[in-house]
Amino acid sequence: FATGFSIAAFHAPAPAMIGRISGNQVGKGMSLFMASGELSRTVGPLIAVWAVTNWTLDGIYRLAVIGWVASLLLFWRLRSIPARSEPAGSLRAILPALRTLYLPLLTFVLFRNFLNVSLTTYLPTYMKSLGSTLLIAGAALSILELAGVAGALLSGTISDRLGRKPILLFATLASVIFMLIFLNVEGWLVVPLLLALGFSTLSTPPVLMAIVQEQLPNHRALANGLFLSMSFLLRSFSLLAFGYLGDSVGLEAAYLISALLSLLAIPAIFILPQVQATQT
Repeated sequence: FATGFSIAAFHAPAPAMIGRISGNQVGKGMSLFMASGELSRTVGPLIAVWAVTNWTLDGIYRLAVIGWVASLLLFWRLRSIPARSEPAGSLRAILPALRTLYLPLLTFVLFRNFLNVSLTTYLPTYMKSLGSTLLIAGAALSILELAGVAGALLSGTISDRLGRKPILLFATLASVIFMLIFLNVEGWLVVPLLLALGFSTLSTPPVLMAIVQEQLPNHRALANGLFLSMSFLLRSFSLLAFGYLGDSVGLEAAYLISALLSLLAIPAIFILPQVQATQT
């Protein structure tokens, strides 16, 4: 609970602050934000494996110092940037957007989440089930997240020029295709498939947050907080559902089902509010 509260306290206002200073390049701002997060998740599994190997699981708490230092730096550097663009936010002010904006957004997230969380959470377990060592399993997740850095960095920036919907559509279709291929390859071919999967699967969050920021520019923090709250709830559901599915039919079959479920996110893209490219 404490960890979840900490995550929410950061992720609700931070994108709003970035959106506030990004001008007409909100997608680029969200890309830089998400790419940094993916970079940390690239290094994280390797550091975690090293810590467990040297300190055992009981000693991994020492890594918390990194988080404490980062929090102090964030406070010092961002203390003068407001998280909201008007004196106060009101839930009533964004109620009209619940149907037109949040319903298609969350429908998209619901079906995309199965593939997203299955990779970022269960990939090491899947690799271990195939006979990989703990180091290889952790490295697989790092490769996936490393490609996610590039995907997150480029997706929002490109969507500033080409529009949000085309990027969401491309990423969804590409991730499904790469997932189906990934389940049927072995050996060194796994590496380029993990890169392709990470690039396509982890590239949509900056675009989604840019859409929220653009549609509700006067209520950035509240709008983003509501979106992330709903997204976190859906993520929890997806984690449980995939875990149950993996125990029932096996992780490989669960991955296949998750990829096919992602296709159901496509109709939600077309009913999103019209969003124009903001940079020429």
